[in-house]
Amino acid sequence: MRSKFKQYGFWGVIQMGVNLVRTKFLFKNARIIRFPIDIRGRRFIHINTGFTTGVGCRIEAYPDTDRKVLFFGNNFQMNDYVHITATQSVSIGNNVLLASKIYISDCSHGSYAGDEYDSHPDSIPHDRPLHAKPVVIEDNVWLGEFVSVLPGVTIGRGTIVGANSVVSKDLPPYVIAVGTPAKAIKVFNHETKKWEKI
Repeated sequence: MRSKFKQYGFWGVIQMGVNLVRTKFLFKNARIIRFPIDIRGRRFIHINTGFTTGVGCRIEAYPDTDRKVLFFGNNFQMNDYVHITATQSVSIGNNVLLASKIYISDCSHGSYAGDEYDSHPDSIPHDRPLHAKPVVIEDNVWLGEFVSVLPGVTIGRGTIVGANSVVSKDLPPYVIAVGTPAKAIKVFNHETKKWEKI
């Protein structure tokens, strides 16, 4: 307990206690939710044990059907001001760590794929039909500060995405990726147990 006072201070420990009590009323499986938090469509969200948030996060689920579309694995942790939205499917694996100010979404206002479903640029953006593709973030992924994960993306197991990156295409397992769009720059060699440049 002494280390908690050293880490958070007296009022910080009191606030953590209040947050812990509120957490158990909201999601009994969660470890701790730091308030304020904005949760929309709670019944469409599945949370496993060890769920942890920072302050100011926004989690929302708006499916077309009456089913869960946002899934969090065990020991998931996100830091402050993360925004995650799902209309079709966002699945986040076990032991995933998110830094602050991250955006993850399986949908966008309109379609821009170059096909017959494209949205017209003169239409009002808010009125364009939502277009969704599933997002999968596998186990042991770490996303750095200000990362954006766009619809239709899979991030492979054990992958690290550097700060300020935009993930617009799939990333394989066990790589370090950076940039806009995010590209793999290193891969983990399981034989040498080292990260190697690609």
